[in-house]
Order: sequence, then structure tokens, then C-alpha cells
Amino acid sequence: MDKKKPKKVFMQGAIPPEKIAKSIANHQSKTNIGAHSIFLGQVRADEIDGKTVSAIDYSAYEEMAEQVFHEIREDAFSKFDITCAHIYHSLGEVQTGELCLFVFTSSAHRKIAIEACNYFVEEIKAKVPIFGKEIFEDQSHQWKVNT
Repeated sequence: MDKKKPKKVFMQGAIPPEKIAKSIANHQSKTNIGAHSIFLGQVRADEIDGKTVSAIDYSAYEEMAEQVFHEIREDAFSKFDITCAHIYHSLGEVQTGELCLFVFTSSAHRKIAIEACNYFVEEIKAKVPIFGKEIFEDQSHQWKVNT
């Protein structure tokens, strides 16, 4: 297993689509890769008790969260034959329709890339201490429950 130091996962605000395009472009020189799998988490305009979500304000215990991301990453590299994996998660306010999570896995074969990507997403949702405050159109708010 390729032991790596923890990578920075968090970025302020929404994840720009250009970052995703750049990540894909940066892998064109890695000719041992045959497949990529990408998961994009986007903020939904959920209706809750008659109010519509307009944004989510993400916060985290950053040092702890970065450590958990690192552990998930190490586990994934030991479980799956992936070439590389990238994770980005928003902090701060992200408007509905904008991206808040970007998981990008690469492997020689599609099945492994897809399984590893799914593993990352499920583990992130279950284990990483990230908190989302749903902000409604009337500026009231409630804490989001991960599902």
C-alpha cells in the first residue's frame, strides 16, 4: 500500500466545475489508467415543513475530519487496486445547485474505480465529522441529518 501524508480535502465555498475538468485533464498523461469514476454531491433545494432550502453552510472539526479522510483513503488503497483518488469537500456556504463534494477515483479497470468511488462516498457520509446547516429562503435554518 502506498502510504501517503494526509491531503487537503476542504475548500472554501462551492467546488467549481473547472476544478473537475482540470482533475480529469491532469490524468491524461497517466496511461496505466483505464477508468475513472466520479461522484459529485450537489446541494438540493429540499422542501422541509413548507420551507425551501436555499443553501447549506458546511462546518467541520477540520483537523479531525482531515484525519478521518486520510484513514478512509488508506483503507480504500488497501481494499481496491486504484491508481489514485481525490476528494474535495466544501466548507462555508454552498448555494442550491452548486457542488459540495467531489470524489474522483482511477484504476486500470472500471469496476474497481466505480466500487472504490462508492466506498469513499459511503464512508465519508458515515464517518467524517462534517456538519451542514440548511439555510432556508426565509433565512431560518436547521442542522442537516445525513441520509
